[in-house]
Amino acid sequence: MSKPSKDGPIEVASPACSMHTADEAYMGCASPEELIAFLNELLEAEMAGARVTLMSAREAGTGEVADLMQAVHHDEARWCAMLSRHIKLLSATPSSKVGAFYEKAMAVGDLGERIAFLNRGQGWVVRKLREMLPRVRDEALHHDLDDMLQSHVTNINLANEVSARGSR
Repeated sequence: MSKPSKDGPIEVASPACSMHTADEAYMGCASPEELIAFLNELLEAEMAGARVTLMSAREAGTGEVADLMQAVHHDEARWCAMLSRHIKLLSATPSSKVGAFYEKAMAVGDLGERIAFLNRGQGWVVRKLREMLPRVRDEALHHDLDDMLQSHVTNINLANEVSARGSR
């Protein structure tokens, strides 16, 4: 497109209205391949967390710690399903691997210390989500990942409260 001037036509860039057609990388967004890798990494971590919380709830038996672990387990399972769904929407196969976090967490014999370790894992997920969210272009995925972030922050706070009371 050109604009007339006293010195002749001036060439200008394409209009901003075509920005929606730009490549994700050009826009600073994660590519589909990057999203798939990220979502699978989170999925593996969530599967590990789901197993840790299930085993820890069984170990705790009854009481506040058991209730906390069951609630976190429920959330971890919910996020596994959400991540799997979005990976499939990206025409990829969800990972079936359980992250190394499971073995590390279950090696912690004391349940209170394991909850602290689990909280560090939840914090890792929060950091990863905060790093990636600004780069997620898909509104539905962005919304779901933001919900996951908020849920992990809530679970960290609940675990801290239960640990502070020294409940069993």
